[in-house]
Amino acid sequence: MTVVTLDQVERQRARGFRFLRFFPEIEVRFRKGYVAERVRLAVIWGIIGTLIYDLVYFGDRTMMADVFSGLVTVRFFIFTPFVIACILAVRRWPNAALYDVLSVAIAVLGVTLPMAVAIKSDSPYLFVYQNGNSAAFLFFVIALRPRFPAIVIGLVLMCASHFTTTSLTGAFDAVTYSGIVTFYVTLSIFLAVSAYFLEHKDRQSFLNQLRGSLLYQQLEHNADRDELSGLLNRRSLARVRDALWSDASHSIAAILLDIDHFKRFNDVHGHIEGDACIRAVSQCILGNADEGAHVFRFGGEEILVLSVGHTSLQALAQAERIRTAVEALAIPHRGLEDGCVTVSLGVALAFPPVTALERLLQDVDAALYEAKHRGRNTVALADDLIPSSRGDSAAA
Repeated sequence: MTVVTLDQVERQRARGFRFLRFFPEIEVRFRKGYVAERVRLAVIWGIIGTLIYDLVYFGDRTMMADVFSGLVTVRFFIFTPFVIACILAVRRWPNAALYDVLSVAIAVLGVTLPMAVAIKSDSPYLFVYQNGNSAAFLFFVIALRPRFPAIVIGLVLMCASHFTTTSLTGAFDAVTYSGIVTFYVTLSIFLAVSAYFLEHKDRQSFLNQLRGSLLYQQLEHNADRDELSGLLNRRSLARVRDALWSDASHSIAAILLDIDHFKRFNDVHGHIEGDACIRAVSQCILGNADEGAHVFRFGGEEILVLSVGHTSLQALAQAERIRTAVEALAIPHRGLEDGCVTVSLGVALAFPPVTALERLLQDVDAALYEAKHRGRNTVALADDLIPSSRGDSAAA
C-alpha cells in the first residue's frame, strides 16, 4: 500500500483541492476507499435501479403500445443483462476507473434504449414518456455517484442521446423541443454542481479521517518510543511480552547491554554529549540486531534486545556482532585510557510459558553483571557464564 505521511496530509489540507484531486499518494488511498464503498453498494443499487427501470414496463404497455414489444426487448433482454454484467465486472475487478466507465455506460444506455425504440412510435404520450428519463439522470448522479469528471461526461452524453432521439421522433414542434432541451440542460447543471460539492465534501471528510488516523498512529508510536534514543520504551515491554509469550513453540533470547563507564563519560564529556552517545549506540544496535528483534531502552544507558527462536549460539553471535559494531563506532571516551566507548552484554534464553519475562530479565541481568566483572567490552551467557570471543578489556 502507498505510504501516506501526516506531513503530506497537512500540506494537502493547506493547499486545498478545488479540482477534486489529491497528491498522488493520497489520491491512491482515496480511490481505494472510493471503489470499496461503491462495490459494496453495487449490488444494492443494481437491484433497485434495474427493478425501477423494468417496472416502467407498465407505462410502456399503456403509453407506448405500438412499440411495446421493442421496449420489452431493450429493458429485459439488453439493459438488465448489461447491468448484471457490470455488477459482476466491478466485483471481479474493483477499480475506480472501471466503476466510473461502467456507471456512465449504464446511464447512457438506460436513457438511449427506450427513446431509440420510441422513434418509431406514433403515441400521443411521447412528451410525458420522454420525461421519464429525468429519473435516469437523478439515479446516475445520486445513486451510482461516480467521480465528478465521469458525472460531467455522463450528463453530456445522456443529454446528447436524449436530445437526438427526441428530435428523431418528429413528435415535437420547435417550442416544445426547446423546452425539453432547456429542462434537461438545467437539470444537468444543477446535478453537476451538486455532484461537485458532494464529492468535495466526501474528499474533505476522507482527508479529516485520514489525518485523525495518522495522528492516532503517531501518538501510539510516540507513546511506545523513548524520545531520546528512538527505541521502544519500558511501557511497550508489556505489550511485546504478551505477543511473544503467547506462542510457546519458540524460545526467547534476551540481550541486556550497558555502556561501559557511562557515568564517567557524562562527567568528562557532559550530558549533551552523553545523550548523543546514547543515540549513536542505540542506532548502531538497531542496525546490527537480527531482523524482527525488539530493541528497548531499558534504563539510563541499558538497552534490551528480545529475539524469537534463537539458540544460545545464535543469541551469542548477535550479541557479539552488536559489541563489535559499537566498538567500531570509535566514539571518543576521554575518561578511559583506550579512549573508546564500549558495551558489556549479557545473554539469556527463556522458553515460554515455562520461564516468565521477569525470570528472563533476572537471568540476563546476572549475565550482564558477569560480563562487567570479567573486564567489560565482552559477552556473557547466563546458562553457563561462558563468554563469547572478547575484545580488549576496559579498565575495571
